[in-house]
Amino acid sequence: MTSSTTSIVVDHVDKDFTLRYHRTAKQVAVALMKGHDVTNTFKALEDVSFTVEQGESIGLMGLNGSGKSTLLKLVNGVMRPDAGSVLTRGRIAGLIATGAGFHPQLTGRENVFLNAAILGMTEKETLRKFDAIVEFADIGRFLETPVGNYSSGMFARLGFAVAVHVDSDIFLADEVLAVGDRPFKKKCLEKMQEIRDSGRTLFYVSHAAGSVRRMCDRVIVLEGGRVGFDGDVDEGIKYLKYDDNNPENEPDEQDLEDEEEGSDI
Repeated sequence: MTSSTTSIVVDHVDKDFTLRYHRTAKQVAVALMKGHDVTNTFKALEDVSFTVEQGESIGLMGLNGSGKSTLLKLVNGVMRPDAGSVLTRGRIAGLIATGAGFHPQLTGRENVFLNAAILGMTEKETLRKFDAIVEFADIGRFLETPVGNYSSGMFARLGFAVAVHVDSDIFLADEVLAVGDRPFKKKCLEKMQEIRDSGRTLFYVSHAAGSVRRMCDRVIVLEGGRVGFDGDVDEGIKYLKYDDNNPENEPDEQDLEDEEEGSDI
């Protein structure tokens, strides 16, 4: 890192994915005999560079398929770039995939400890925060049920509840409001505001202009895997031509519908 206040450095990053058109060896052989392509490589991210200072709140925006989720996975360390580098400082927490790190045959209670350990929490730390995690998730008697029986909304509740109680330097949130009812979405936004106000770095993927305006002090827009815009929140929203008819702090109905569009590659 070049500075003690630098949180994230993404330097000329590329990430490629390979699509396979055929599943079996026979299908591949037939395709090759006919002169057809059996794979296709595309760039999910291309020459992406930016620096984030500690305590900044970044809204990562762009159309579906623009590379937002891929970028977050690189920052989180669950993927590596094919070119360039991603450097981060401190502990990273957050929710980048619904139910990530959960074992379907274990109960909600057991998965709290498993998920917390994956995110770097000690057993003692988890025990100390357990009641607060359970209260936030608000899944009632299902805490003692195997999570393989959970709905996507219950997955999100429990996963987010664990993530927001990790003492971290960087918090990543990828479409965390995409599932769950409106009161829970509102509670998530309020919790992320607390995270932002605590001085942690917040990296927030969202389609919702109102939520980004409320949560973030900077917007990065990805277009086809490249940085199309990096700067002021209002200018970034205008750049995307997103309609934000609600000037208040509360996300409007359209914002919450936008969040339900789902995440991208």
